[in-house]
Amino acid sequence: MANAASGIAVHDDCKLKFLELKAKRTYRFIVFKIEEKQKQVVVEKVGEPTQSYEDFAKSLPSDECRYAIYDFDFVTEENCQKSRIFFIAWSPDSSRVRSKMIYASSKDRFKRELDGFQVELQATDPTEMGLDVIRSRVG
Repeated sequence: MANAASGIAVHDDCKLKFLELKAKRTYRFIVFKIEEKQKQVVVEKVGEPTQSYEDFAKSLPSDECRYAIYDFDFVTEENCQKSRIFFIAWSPDSSRVRSKMIYASSKDRFKRELDGFQVELQATDPTEMGLDVIRSRVG
């Protein structure tokens, strides 16, 4: 079903890959792209569990918007191994205005389709989603 605000649908593969990341830890990250011609959100790239945060950051284009999910592992002060699933809305300043508008108007609907992430970040440049920012948001 398409989003009334933007007319953008969410491909079933998006939900499927997210469930695999959440339940089975199959992926470290997922990058989603809006295919404007097809009017739907699709999976653009998945990252293997062994890939690093740097690999994830490099997979986001410098001049195009994307949605992304990142599974961040960390150790608490009590020495417990934990993880947080981040939703990142990537909207670089250099991307097209139309693209920013489509991603912004489709975001809430898309987030509702992916039930189970814990932290949301909005980033317009790499420093706004750096590893230090990620770490500061897991507490």
